[in-house]
Amino acid sequence: MTAPPPFRFELQAQDARTGARAGLLHTPHGPIETPVFMPVGTQATVKTLTQQDLLALDARIILGNAYHLYLRPGHELVERAGGLHGFMGWPRPILTDSGGFQVFSLTGLTRITEEGVQFQSHLDGSSHLFSPERVMEIEHGLGADVIMAFDECTSYPCTHEYAREAMERTLRWEERCLRRHDELSDARPSDRPPQALFGIVQGSVYEDLRAECARELAGLNLPGYALGGLGVGEPRADMMRTIDTTLAHLPTGKPRYLMGVGLPHDMVEAVSSGIDMFDCVIPTRNGRNATLFTWSGRVRMKNAAHAEDLRPVDERCTCLTCQHYHRAYLRHLFQTGETLAMRLASYHNIHFFLELMRTARQRILDGTFAAWRDEFLASYSDA
Repeated sequence: MTAPPPFRFELQAQDARTGARAGLLHTPHGPIETPVFMPVGTQATVKTLTQQDLLALDARIILGNAYHLYLRPGHELVERAGGLHGFMGWPRPILTDSGGFQVFSLTGLTRITEEGVQFQSHLDGSSHLFSPERVMEIEHGLGADVIMAFDECTSYPCTHEYAREAMERTLRWEERCLRRHDELSDARPSDRPPQALFGIVQGSVYEDLRAECARELAGLNLPGYALGGLGVGEPRADMMRTIDTTLAHLPTGKPRYLMGVGLPHDMVEAVSSGIDMFDCVIPTRNGRNATLFTWSGRVRMKNAAHAEDLRPVDERCTCLTCQHYHRAYLRHLFQTGETLAMRLASYHNIHFFLELMRTARQRILDGTFAAWRDEFLASYSDA
């Protein structure tokens, strides 16, 4: 009997009124139920939380970043430690971003050529070259289950002419990534699990470019596809329109990943369009800055209104923070600069984001997603 492939996407249900999907992405480190939110562990740590916290929260997959891990501690050391799984003691799937967004965000410190991107480290000013081939070598050293191709992420706004130039370069780089990925995979020791290379669709908010890029990438028959270059300042309506345009040209039997978009109402809308995977620093960054997310919207813990409020942050929430601590105590921790404040807030926010996607998944399976989506969006305030 032939063994199933190590990476495969099983589409389990689709909502009758929307494009929302429930699926199962199989990986060497276990299955991932979708739709899913992936906590961001940029430097092999989700800020303020331990890996045991993330397991208790039932995070199915977390992220690392090739740019940051290449600079510190170096992918060679991570590889000697058994890849990111061994280095950070995480037993479940990991995804690594290629670092494309990070190097292009180093305004004034980068030079883009067909070969790749020459950039200066934000740490010490040293000069480095990220080519598609080099990025594949770094990501193979890091050893994540899912690795992302090296792409050119354009800023917003940008002209149609430049968006096309960057999109076409992204496609050429994708083919170079795929060739090097295949070479490295063929030379991989037998005791190392395989890795899945996802492609990234670019094209800014231009529908013709997004459609062209998606069709070209679909022709490569990759294990999964990501939408990059969104959530970078464009109007929300343009982001949602671009998502719909892009998904129409991607295969339904492969996972779709919306990179870096992580506001709760945006995620629910994107699930409705057919997105399966999300990541964002929003829950931990906002948590460290005293903003917590609830089923009715944001709660800013430094507001004086919470000074004597003995209710939990969210009475519907079952997380450790809400079960054991009230708003007045959390506000006190933030007001006095206690580090426990950041930990409890981040724990709650990650719990909420994971639970939001778990609930969306269950509603898709139950056939009640559209009504639930409408109810959530009507009651959720992002003010």
